[in-house]
Amino acid sequence: MNIPHTIPAEAIAEEAWDGISRTTHAGDAWPRFWVDYGPGVGAAFLGGELEPAQGTSWFRPGIWKDKALNEIRPVYDPDNVWWRRVQGVTRACVERFAGGAQVAFTEIGGNLDIAASLRDTMTLLMDCADDPEAVDGLCRHLTPLWLRYYNELEAVIGPAGRGTSAWAPFWSPGRGCILVNDFAYMIGPEQFERWSAPYLEACCAELDHCIYHLDGKGQIGHLDQLLAMPGLKGVQWIPGDGQPEAADPMWWPLLKRIRDAGKLTQIYSSGEGVLRMAREVPLTGFAIETWARNGEQQADLIEAIQRENAAVTGRATVAVA
Repeated sequence: MNIPHTIPAEAIAEEAWDGISRTTHAGDAWPRFWVDYGPGVGAAFLGGELEPAQGTSWFRPGIWKDKALNEIRPVYDPDNVWWRRVQGVTRACVERFAGGAQVAFTEIGGNLDIAASLRDTMTLLMDCADDPEAVDGLCRHLTPLWLRYYNELEAVIGPAGRGTSAWAPFWSPGRGCILVNDFAYMIGPEQFERWSAPYLEACCAELDHCIYHLDGKGQIGHLDQLLAMPGLKGVQWIPGDGQPEAADPMWWPLLKRIRDAGKLTQIYSSGEGVLRMAREVPLTGFAIETWARNGEQQADLIEAIQRENAAVTGRATVAVA
């Protein structure tokens, strides 16, 4: 959200409401707005530097530049400029929507992702080999901070009575979130178990409904650990750039593996991909977001999906944008 801080939060909320009110929410889609300040904005809350860019944000060590790994021990700062901004926009949206739409959580970032922003990604990768005990300490330090940010945002969002969601279309009637650790793409299962799993399990213990953002083929090696976590409700599968879409037959064995473990599954797919899956794969437990170019195509797609759902065993939640 590359919007200057001079723009009042109330103006952002008003523009967001205008966009929501002009949007047709088809299928199982619902009106919502994601307070987006970039993936892993928790790093900015903790002293990292945030550089907004078109469609994303970049994070750098900020006040932690040139610090030793064991010196990076950020603390909660209620007056941090980015934390105050995210809180302000979240609160303004909740008040403006007045229950007419859901306000989705900003993406705080996983403990390893925040650590990578505060330390620098390549440097943290070297730390994983050279000083794993210090990585232990930083990861343990960041998890309770993540939970504090979540709890304070939930105290603003929860009273609106619309449940919770994050940046992806996965709704929870209680305290839900999509957990991420994109840094995990670059580490092995033993390191994942050491540094990422404790964070994920702590979040699952505190929240009602958590799913994991499994982003790219490099994270498939962690899937067995994820599927063994009793508190984790589901997995979002993102194949990554240059790969076939998530509904492609190439990924059906992976999706079946997730469902056979009793986990829910969230994917994005073209309309053609949804229909192909509906003909071949039981869709119970799937939440699928697809898209259409216009209202006519949207109506045709919904009709076709409903027809295929009626012809096979299984039911999916499908949101059409």
